[in-house]
Amino acid sequence: MPVRYAACVVTAAKEAELVGANRPNRSRSRVVGRVLGLGAMGAALVAVLSGCVRTVGEVFGGFGWPEVGISDQSAQMYDLWVGAVITALVVGGLVWGLIFWCIIRYRKRGDELPAQTRFNLPMEVLYTLTPFLVIAVLFYYTVTVQTDADYLSPDPDVTVEVTAFKWNWQFGYQRDGETVASTTGTTEEIPVLVVPTGQTVQFLLHSNDVIHAFWVPELLFKRDVFPGPQLQTRFEITIPEGNQGAYVGRCAELCGIYHSMMNFEMRVVSPQDYAAYVAALEDGLSQADALLSIGQEPYAITTEPFTQRLAQG
Repeated sequence: MPVRYAACVVTAAKEAELVGANRPNRSRSRVVGRVLGLGAMGAALVAVLSGCVRTVGEVFGGFGWPEVGISDQSAQMYDLWVGAVITALVVGGLVWGLIFWCIIRYRKRGDELPAQTRFNLPMEVLYTLTPFLVIAVLFYYTVTVQTDADYLSPDPDVTVEVTAFKWNWQFGYQRDGETVASTTGTTEEIPVLVVPTGQTVQFLLHSNDVIHAFWVPELLFKRDVFPGPQLQTRFEITIPEGNQGAYVGRCAELCGIYHSMMNFEMRVVSPQDYAAYVAALEDGLSQADALLSIGQEPYAITTEPFTQRLAQG
């Protein structure tokens, strides 16, 4: 019996030694497996969310972002906003879930001191890599959308020179770098900016006096207009077919006493009607008559002159 007992003890000791030697490898395997699993889950979550951004945005009303963007650029900005909000909600939900889980799981159950864990490697890897992953994805999409929104074609289909002054607008339609026709707003008549669908439209912005801002809410885009020839700013849009209509435009920079009255209207028409409108202006027709010649309302329908308020002022 003593010999057998001693043999069993030796055998058990050897087995324990072998188990202890293999334990680090098994622990490493578990850690690697968990990290890879978390990475796969994160990638799957990103793929699922990127495919349902537009649907989620429609359900929740764009999370406060207007859903009436009419240009290609505004659609990209909308998707970026909804995607960023979804990401913030997912991260926030995860953080709050972990907080409440810790409160419930590790709440005090007596006077005995709980086990003191030195570290949890998978959890540390998770909360170290996740912020960098979120930042990298958001940074990539932000830079991509910003680059597309600020992109300027070397040879746009249409070029319109926009001149702001206190307190109205002038629109000059260019061809080969030269202004061939223009319209200027007055106190009695709102200026109408006509642009075509399906073509790249580049705006050249300039101010004659103070800083103004060119803003059409449906474009989801605003660009400041500075005085001085060296400070001319540009931006470009493309409006898909199906978005024809009349849209109010405003000055979005406080520029003086009649700032709130500095409105205009953007009329989106077909490329054929745009060409006919510019040709009518070249032939000497007024803005109203040129609009009538292409079957459009002769005067602005989204806003009206503030002649009475101007008289009172």
